[in-house]
Amino acid sequence: MKTCLYLFWAFAKIGLFTLGGGYAMLPFIEREIVDGGALFSRKEFLDMVAVAQAAPGVMAINLSIISGYKAGGFWGCLFAAAGAALPSFIIILLIAVFFRGFQDNPVVRRVFMGVRPAVVALIAVPVFNLAKTAGITWKSVWIPVSCALLVWLLKVSPVYVVLAAGFGGFLYGRVSHKRGKK
Repeated sequence: MKTCLYLFWAFAKIGLFTLGGGYAMLPFIEREIVDGGALFSRKEFLDMVAVAQAAPGVMAINLSIISGYKAGGFWGCLFAAAGAALPSFIIILLIAVFFRGFQDNPVVRRVFMGVRPAVVALIAVPVFNLAKTAGITWKSVWIPVSCALLVWLLKVSPVYVVLAAGFGGFLYGRVSHKRGKK
């Protein structure tokens, strides 16, 4: 039960004080469940992030469910997911009730414009940390850059990019395995 309460509090705290969605939350989640709670290793965290990204739905919720289940079974999953979802739900509910009164206020508009660069930075940091943990080097950086460009510039569906990357990884593994046998 102690782990369940820790997971609830960790994800609720992250959900309450983080702007920018799942990717902006990654360094805070990592700090809480890898560094602070010592529930997982960095490698396990990277694997959980990969699964959370591949699963449909909101990444922060997916990551809370996966980490909760790994750390505390069904109850850990339930507490972590509730902790991740509850702050956002309450904040959105309050905004829906009160925002109409001040949405056209120039000060509010400027505040939202000022928050945007900070959100970009919050998303960039986990990208670099995950790349480092995944072992991406200057020799292999062309792979994620090419994938991003395919999706962004050429409007290739991310589904096809993921399928091609999976197939490429499979082929690479087969070739590496055959070379290792010789």
